[in-house]
Amino acid sequence: LVVTVPTDMALTVETPGDGPDDRTVLDLFDKKELRDAPWFVQFSAYLNALDLSGKKGDTDMRPWLDSLPRKFDTPIHWSQATRDELQYSHLSDAVTRQETEWKRLYDNLVKGATPQISSKMSFDDFVWGCECARSRVFSGAFTGSAFNPLPYAFTLFLVTVYVGLNLGTLEQAANGAGLVLCASILKDFVIPKLFKKKKYAICPLIDMANHRSLGTTADVSFEFFGDSYSLAVNPGTQVPNGSELFISYGARSNDQLLQYYGFVEPNNPHDVYVMPPLKEWDIDALEKACGRTFAAGRLEKLSRAGLLGSTIVLASGSDGDGAANPLGGVVVSRAGGVDPAVMQALRALVSSDEEWAAAGEAIGNFSEEMSGGAENERLTRLAARTALELELASKSTSLEEDEELLKRMKSNKSMDSDAEDTIPVVFRIEKKKLLK
Repeated sequence: LVVTVPTDMALTVETPGDGPDDRTVLDLFDKKELRDAPWFVQFSAYLNALDLSGKKGDTDMRPWLDSLPRKFDTPIHWSQATRDELQYSHLSDAVTRQETEWKRLYDNLVKGATPQISSKMSFDDFVWGCECARSRVFSGAFTGSAFNPLPYAFTLFLVTVYVGLNLGTLEQAANGAGLVLCASILKDFVIPKLFKKKKYAICPLIDMANHRSLGTTADVSFEFFGDSYSLAVNPGTQVPNGSELFISYGARSNDQLLQYYGFVEPNNPHDVYVMPPLKEWDIDALEKACGRTFAAGRLEKLSRAGLLGSTIVLASGSDGDGAANPLGGVVVSRAGGVDPAVMQALRALVSSDEEWAAAGEAIGNFSEEMSGGAENERLTRLAARTALELELASKSTSLEEDEELLKRMKSNKSMDSDAEDTIPVVFRIEKKKLLK
């Protein structure tokens, strides 16, 4: 065990319904608007209110507040020209949508706020709170309270008195004690799950732990019997003195890590690349590579079957929000390659009239590898490979050029400290490595 943080020092938000655990925050805003807002908006309101008062109850939170970053190097703060340096329209467009949505959420929040907070919380302050929340919160499905022995001790006392004074039978007393136990289980475990409640928490000190997808050395948990949150070294893990502890923020792609945390993880096993939807691919180039003319009307059939985009929902972490893919782009993952649903669509698209007929003219019969035959599978993979190569070729710089540029940047100390210059290059290197 490395550190524990009492629950009354942690900042928590429970959704849906209850909102921030500090009820004084609710008094500064329209209660319904705040409780209905996304969890990170509620935390932004919480953090900005706390930044004004410096206290949570009787606890002085100013030292912790002063330790929080006041600036983030996330793409929402970048110019459009810098976002374009990512060479990845999927993330650039996602950041534009984020900016528009956060402005809407801010306007709704301050509309019902008291002058005490609305005059002090600018849009930049709101964004600061959202980014602190999204980069420092962890969450879980348990929304009950810590173990409290008093109700059980009191129940045991009542049972003893009930039986000792011959007010009833032992069975009756046991039934009453059982009801108390069942009520506690319902309150803490069953009802929250039934209503899909979720608790989000920021724990001072623990919130400083950094992320690593593989080789984590510690874990964060809620101590039910200790009424606290803890950071503990993973069982069986040897950590040398003076070494940094790493936790996992969840199975997050570099899209999510850069957009909300401001960093890129090299060789991220959870990374993805979102290509344009299949219907936007260069069909003429695919036909040329495969040496076949695809049957007329096949794309329309695939469209009706919903197979011209991705069916994969990108992995979500503690934020509960999957990475947005509103255009149905084709998802290519480092772990699994091209979306299996897109591979199914390609098998149907490249199939000859004979292969199409053998499959009963049913797209569903192309779902498995080799389902269209060996030649069909070869052409399917060739079409997918051609699409990936075309995507790589569309970039304004090659992987090798980017790697050389990054070396020069790192050797130039004056540029080394400017993350906005280097991060786009690091990011696009990782994306091109994934496509390769």
